[in-house]
This record gives sequence, structure tokens and C-alpha cells, in this order.
Amino acid sequence: MEEKVKSIIEKYGSDKSFIIPILQDIQREFNYLPREALDALSRNLGVPPSLIYHLATFYRAFSLNPKGKYRLNVCMGTACHVRGAPQIADYLERTLDLKAGETSKNLEYSLETVNCLGACALGPILVVNDEYHGQMTIAKTAKVLEGIGAKVEADE
Repeated sequence: MEEKVKSIIEKYGSDKSFIIPILQDIQREFNYLPREALDALSRNLGVPPSLIYHLATFYRAFSLNPKGKYRLNVCMGTACHVRGAPQIADYLERTLDLKAGETSKNLEYSLETVNCLGACALGPILVVNDEYHGQMTIAKTAKVLEGIGAKVEADE
């Protein structure tokens, strides 16, 4: 892990002012921010661990807990909400056997709800690993889940 963190830091010329993009790359590499990686970042960048942990816990985009291979985000903003986002979220919870905010034990799926994704005209929106799916219905959601290997009941 140490070598991977070093190579990420080197991409930014070991410049401390790039700490946020470095954290983003570490998270992209490991699917979360492992303690060992944060400790390696502190050592190799010469930044106090307290600053790194402050940033890692301040920004909601960062996670100190492992996330699933497939990260599903349902927009619950007003436009998405009135167009059926709560039903989409409920369907995902039942189908994946997860509550919003949870990750499956096998680390395949993480389910989150977010306040707004800024694409209101496309609502309701489901984002899977940065891929936006707009104007979602239960049927479209089932197809997205099938596409990522989730078991979907035929009568849903």
C-alpha cells in the first residue's frame, strides 16, 4: 500500500497543496481511504495525520469505510422526490437488502441517497459509479441492477 500511495503522491510532484486530489486518487484506488494509506500519505507528504483525518472526515465525498464495487446514489432532491425517487430508493433497498448508507457484506454494493445531483430535469436520477441514469422507473432500475449483476425478482 505504501508504494501505491507514494506513486499517487509523485503524480502531483509531492506538492502538499494537492492533498485533496491525492486523497481522491487514493479513494479511487482502494474504494475508500484505508488507515494505512492515510498514514502513508502523512509520512510521505510530511503532513500531520490530524490534517489528513480532518480533511477525510470533513468532506462527505470521502469514506473511511470500505465501499462496494458498485456505488449507487439516488437523488432525493425536490424534483427527483416528486417524480418518484423515494420509490426507487425503496426498490433498491428491498432488492439489494440494504438500507441507504450501507454496504453489502461482500462489498459488491453501496447504497446512498443524496440531497441533489444538479440534474433536476432528468429526475429521478440514479448514479452508479459516476454513470448517470435519468428519468428512472422501477423497470429501468431493475435493468440497471441486472446490468451490474444484481439478482432481480422477475415480478418486480
